[in-house]
Amino acid sequence: MNQEEQKHFPRRCKVKLYNDNYANYKRYDIPCKAQLVIGDVPYQLGANAYGSNPMWYKGRDNKNGESKLAGKSFFRTDDIFKLPEFFNFCTRLLKKEPKKSKGRTNPQAPAMILFCAFQQAHMIEELGKRYGFQHSYPLFFIKKSSAQALKANMKIVGATEMAMVLYRDKLPKFNNTDADGVRHMVKNWFPWERDNPKIYPKIHPTQKPVNLLKQLIKIFTDPYDVVIDPCAGSGSTLRACMELRRTCYGFEVDKKFYRLAKEKMLVLPEDNEISLFGEAGAM
Repeated sequence: MNQEEQKHFPRRCKVKLYNDNYANYKRYDIPCKAQLVIGDVPYQLGANAYGSNPMWYKGRDNKNGESKLAGKSFFRTDDIFKLPEFFNFCTRLLKKEPKKSKGRTNPQAPAMILFCAFQQAHMIEELGKRYGFQHSYPLFFIKKSSAQALKANMKIVGATEMAMVLYRDKLPKFNNTDADGVRHMVKNWFPWERDNPKIYPKIHPTQKPVNLLKQLIKIFTDPYDVVIDPCAGSGSTLRACMELRRTCYGFEVDKKFYRLAKEKMLVLPEDNEISLFGEAGAM
């Protein structure tokens, strides 16, 4: 964190969620640009979003007939999501890469993490280059089970999630030192452990585990750095930042998910160093 940023956040971090599209960010006073952007872009599953999931049927049993989720996409906004517009936003809201640097790394260089489908990875890599992110590499998340239950007797089912790390020129900030001050290797795969629902409620169909997000945020940021989530959903990224002393701004267009995130996920810890903002009209 540089001296200019310390003027804004000398001892406190802020967590703020807007009920708005990220493209309207200029309406809001976001004082610092982000060290890290975490995004979960639509997987382009269309009307087949629940196609291999038992939730397609009433009571998760095909004997009961199709449920209201049959033939439906996860979100009505998926079809109008524009990846180029998204990248344009990320380019504007991420910190600029410092000019002075030694070698291939820079402790202030920012990064993006985009969760995506495997089939989208190459497209995201190429689109990133058009917007100045010349480098990328994949991350993989290993689950203990698969949502493709209806295909379990037909083929090998998917039990992984994927994300792409994108950066401009210099390798971004990288924290691989443990509590004892010993550096360790960070592999490109992580176990996908479900959160305890008593602590982190499940309120979104594509919700990412808070504890997993905390691992990623700790690797690419320091306390009081700024994180932005353009598609906040359940608010899990914001909750992870609250617990890690990172300032975080999130955007969520769906009023239902915004309300649930605010009421259930973004519960203020008993800690006076964290402030949770939510003005009427700006949320």
